[in-house]
Order: sequence, then structure tokens, then C-alpha cells
Amino acid sequence: MTDAPTPIRSVCVFCASSRHASPAMVECARELGNALGTRGFELVFGGTEVGLMKVLADAAHEAGGRVVGVLPRFMQEKGIAYKRADELLVTDSMHDRKALMEARADAFVALPGGIGTLEELAEVLSLRVLGLHAKPIILLDADGYYAPLLTWIEQMIAAGLAKPIALESLLIAPSVEAAFELLDTWRAPSVPSKWS
Repeated sequence: MTDAPTPIRSVCVFCASSRHASPAMVECARELGNALGTRGFELVFGGTEVGLMKVLADAAHEAGGRVVGVLPRFMQEKGIAYKRADELLVTDSMHDRKALMEARADAFVALPGGIGTLEELAEVLSLRVLGLHAKPIILLDADGYYAPLLTWIEQMIAAGLAKPIALESLLIAPSVEAAFELLDTWRAPSVPSKWS
């Protein structure tokens, strides 16, 4: 571990675009967005005006935070781009979108989400396990939403299909406050990958 906390300036948040999220999930997204804006973090997110994404971005924007939306052209053409973004980046593909979000962020937080969130989370976790980045990955595990995923990763490790670093690379936060405690004390690991 390094001696001093690693400075975090921008946080990429993965979350659902569904309009059917529970009130508790909506409130969690609002609380996270507000905290990001209030604390001066830049929010990097999927760039749409739909579901938890909009709740998150509105809260960050209204709290004075800088909001960066990243979305593929086909979504922009559907008219769902987040109109209040301080910076809106349009990519040619979903692949390019993920790569740009990863490049712009110093840290990742996953709110409850669907298949798209799972895909984004799996990619940054895979890159972390391979030693291609050393950024924190936080699961905002509201009401135990991510417990089945954690159990699955434990099964992978038990079956010899993954190494413990896959689980060790995920930081679990039961609340927004806990997520910021993790960000405030984050130190980049000295052991970078599963190959070590």
C-alpha cells in the first residue's frame, strides 16, 4: 500500500436507466448525486435522462457538481441524452462509451442496476484483476442488492476459476456515507494483478 490516500477527483457511477426502480433505490441515487456535487467530485455517468441516471445527475448538478455524460450516438439519436450535462461526450459505440467512462474516472461506484450496469461493472473489475488499472471499485450495496453477485464470485474462486483478487478488488459500501469513507481513505494497491 502507498503511504498516503490516492486523490479522487472524478467518480464514474454505473446505474440503472429503468423507470421502475424502487423508491429506496431512487433515494440512494439522489443521495449519492447530492454527495458527489456537495463534495466537489466530478460525476461521470452514462449520459441519459432516464431512470436512476437522471435522478443521480440532477442531484449532482443541483448540488453544484460538474456532470459529464457519456453515451453512444444511437442513444443520442433517440433523444434521451442528458440535457443539463456540463460536458456531453458522444461515442460511436457502446464499447467506446465504456472505454471513455473508464478513462475519465478516478473511481467507480455501482448503484443497483440491470444488465448494462453488470456489463460495465464486470469490465472494470476484469481490467482491475488484470492489473490494467488500480482505481477503486465500490458496490453501493443498498439493501444487499449485490449479495448474489458476491456469492457467485465466491463460487468462482472456490471452483478455481477466479483468484481471490476478484473479490478483494470490490469495496462494499452499505450506504452512501460508507462509500465516501472508502473514497476518502483509498490507497492504490501495491500488488497490481492476478498474475503477481
